[in-house]
This record gives sequence, C-alpha cells and structure tokens, in this order.
Amino acid sequence: MRGAGAGERFVARAALVTALLTAGGSLLGLMRDQTIAHLFGAGRETDAFLVAWTLPEFASTVLIEDAMALVLVPAFSLALAHRATGSAPDPVRLLLRATLPRLLLTLAVVAAVVAACAPALVRLLAPGLADPGLAADCTRLTAVTVLTFGTAGYLSAVLRAHHSFAAPAAIYMAYNFGIIAVAFALHTVWGMRAAALGVAVGSVLMVLVQLPAFLRHLPRREGERAPVSVPSAVPSASPSAAPAAPPSPPSALTAPGMAALAVVAPVALFALSRQAQVLVERFLASGLPAGAISHLNYAQKVAQLPMVLSLMIATVTLPIVARAMAEGDVERARRRVERDLVLASAVVLLGAAFVLACAPQLIELLFQRGAFDASATAATADVMRVYALGLLGHTLVGTLVRPFFSAARPTWYPLAAMSAGLAVTVVAGTLLVGPWGAPGIAAANAAGIAVSALLLLAGLGTRVMPLDTGRVLSTLGRLVLATAVATAAGWAAAASFDSPPMALATAGVVVPAVLVAACRALRVPEVLPLIAEARRRLRHARRVP
Repeated sequence: MRGAGAGERFVARAALVTALLTAGGSLLGLMRDQTIAHLFGAGRETDAFLVAWTLPEFASTVLIEDAMALVLVPAFSLALAHRATGSAPDPVRLLLRATLPRLLLTLAVVAAVVAACAPALVRLLAPGLADPGLAADCTRLTAVTVLTFGTAGYLSAVLRAHHSFAAPAAIYMAYNFGIIAVAFALHTVWGMRAAALGVAVGSVLMVLVQLPAFLRHLPRREGERAPVSVPSAVPSASPSAAPAAPPSPPSALTAPGMAALAVVAPVALFALSRQAQVLVERFLASGLPAGAISHLNYAQKVAQLPMVLSLMIATVTLPIVARAMAEGDVERARRRVERDLVLASAVVLLGAAFVLACAPQLIELLFQRGAFDASATAATADVMRVYALGLLGHTLVGTLVRPFFSAARPTWYPLAAMSAGLAVTVVAGTLLVGPWGAPGIAAANAAGIAVSALLLLAGLGTRVMPLDTGRVLSTLGRLVLATAVATAAGWAAAASFDSPPMALATAGVVVPAVLVAACRALRVPEVLPLIAEARRRLRHARRVP
C-alpha cells in the first residue's frame, strides 16, 4: 500500500509540474494568437497563413503528441525494464542507435519535399483560397517543422519514459515565445511571412529546450548506466515478469523492414487520421467568405485549452500504464486507465461549461482589438460554442488510445475507430457547411470525434483490458448532466453583465461551484474524493498563519 501511495504522489507531483508548464505554454499560445489577431486581424492574409500552419499543426499532433509518443514511450519503457534485469547490450542504447538516425534522415527528406512542393500542397489543402501565393511562401518557411517537431517529439518520448516531465512540458512555451518574438520584430518588413518564420524559429527552440535533459539521462559509454527515476508504484521488471508475447518494442523497432513497420504503421496512421479532421475543416472552409478559416482557428485554439490541460493526466501516466502492460499487470493498468478517464473528463467538462457560458465575452476580451473587430468576435464565438460540444470526445480519444498502444503489439483497431469518425466528419461537414457555414464544420467535427470515442471505449474493454465500460459510461453520463446544469447557471450569470471582465469573473465562480454541487448531488465517483481533498487542504491553509 505504501508503494501505491508513493506512486500516486509521484503522479500528482508530475502532473503538477506538467500542469504549470502546460499552463505557461497555453498562456503564451493565447498571447501568440492575440499577437496575430492584433497585427493581421481575420482575413485573406491570416487565412493564407493558417493554411500554411496546417503543416506544423499536423506535424505537432503526429510527431509530438500522438505517433511518436505512442510508439516510443512504450518502447523505451520496456527497454528500461529490460535494462533493469541487466540485459546486455544496453537495450536503451540499442533502441537509440537503431531509431534516431533513421528518423532524422527520413524527416529531413520529407521537409525538403514539402518545401519544394509548397504551391501544389496549398492547392490541395485549400483550393478556394484567396491568396495561394502567400500561403505557399509561408508553407516553405514552416516546412522545417517536419524535422524539428519530429526531433522534439523523439526527445519528449525518451524523457517521459525516464519519468522526466519538466522539459517536455516546456516545449510549447519555447515554441510560442519564438513565434511572438519574430512576429513582433519582423511584421513591418515581412508581413504575414514573419509569423511563418516565427513558427520555424519556435520549433528549433523546442529541440534546444530538451537537449540538456536528454543528454543527462543517457549513458555516455557502453558500460555506463544512466540513472532512471521510477516511482515505487511501478516496480522494476523481473525476468519472470517479462511478457512472453510478440516481439518487444525494442526488438521490433530495431529490426529492419516489416518488423519495425508493423509496430509503427498502426500508430502513425491513427495519428494521421486523427489530424485529418483539420484538413477536412480547412478544405471545406476555403470555399466560404474570407475569414472563415481564421474564425475556425481562433475558436478551436481557445476551446481546446481545457482539453490540453485534461490530457496532461494521461500524458503523465502513459509510462506507468506502458510499464504495467509490459510486466503483464493488466489489472493495475485497468485501474489507472479508468481513473484517468474520469479525472480527465471532469477537467475538460469544467472548461467546456465555461466556454459555452462565456464564449462572446471570452473572445471579446482576448482578441477584439486592432484589426480584429466586433463582427470577427461574434463569428468566432458562434463557432467556439459548437467546438466546445466536442471537447469531451477529443479528451476521451486522447486518453483511450494510450492503453491500446501500450500493449507492446501492433493493433489496427484505433485506426478503424478514427477512420469511422473521420468519415462522419466528412459527410456531416459536406452537408452542414452550406446551410450553417463555419459552425456547421465545427458541428461535424464534434459528431465525428464522438463516434471515434465511443468505438474506442467499446473496443478497449474487449480487446486490451477488462474495462468496466458500463460503469465508465454511467459516470460520464452523470458528469455531462452536471456540466449542463453548470453551463446554464454560468450562461445566466454572464448575461447579467455588460462588461466582459465582470461576466467572466462571475461565471468563473458560478460554473465550478454549480458543477461541484451537481457532482455531489449526483454522486459522481472519483470526483467526490477530489472535492473532499480540496476542502481538507483549504481548511489546512486557513489554519496556517
């Protein structure tokens, strides 16, 4: 029991560090969007830049958040477990030598091809774009992110497997700082192209901020062992605990040809299909009046902030789940995943309630200045409220897919689930973009991701671990009901004030208070202990002089 308690404390500390740095990155992300909105507004220039920014967004999801992490964190976690048994040669060093050089070479070639084919890529992504020449120039500048994001994602995966979370969580602070600095410094000379150059500079900073920690955790010579920080709730593997199943990630990833492809392909294609939703959105929006792509972008960036914070829970616990699966302890992995699902859903639904209640006031306060006028605020707020309806689905997909790929064997089910959701997004978006415009595209996104989330939840319980799907759905249903009550209360409170700061401040008190009260009334599991712990800490803080 003491080991389990220590493990929970490790998760709490790691989640706190990740939360603080993620919040810093999100704050700078808001400042980045405010900078672009202030300098360039929401029109044909920003639409062109955002089409070019599709590539970095795509690369970020595939190479940092999804494919790289879902392949390499379990692989390095298992390599560390093998290292703990005294395996020789060092499995970690073997995995590095086999994967990193090939990865860097492949990414460099892809980046060069993207830069060379920028005009054709723009025509493919947004055939109705008003300024394709500017978009092609920006795409050439941002093409380097294929290499730099891939490198940053690789370093992040290695560090997370070593239970080092500070440097990986800081990468978006460095990235957004680079964009803001370059955009401010060069916008009078380069115009919109300055923001694209800032994306390239920021992506280089993502690599540099992680290099010291990466080098510190690796052995310098063959006989030297780098220290590995493992919480006591995640014991080291023993020879008897090693899984007897298909090839371990180190052996598969270090093998040439089809063996490595069999491990990587399901994860990479899943990540591509997940990010393809953005491609569908921008393709459909390119035929709408100028500014539609910008409204979708600003709405999505703000609405997804709660999702980013909620997924930090699964990010911190991914190495723990991967280690438990590698050791054959499916029950421990199951308990961790069920807890993560409820906690992540509670966090994202709190944010969704606030976004739904205060979308116009939030956009006005954040963006309405300079070239971003009141009409842009209204259009963006309408889209953002629709996006908020899909936040729970996005969080569930991000949390559920991790145990699928932590099982150390290829699985194509997540790709099938994501492809089904993408098909729904395409069909619904095509039908709704005409009558509803940009909000119709956002509604299609929400419907598609909900389908994928339900399919992943059903498949996890039958294919990977004995998840209590009925219990999870019951808990989520009560959370959604509590969120609806909190949203209505927050909407009414915000509507009582003409001043956006006052409306946001009031809703910021009302929404969480009503959500907590509703959760207590509905007796939502997992959330009640958090409320009790918060009250205990508050009473303790009041007693401390």
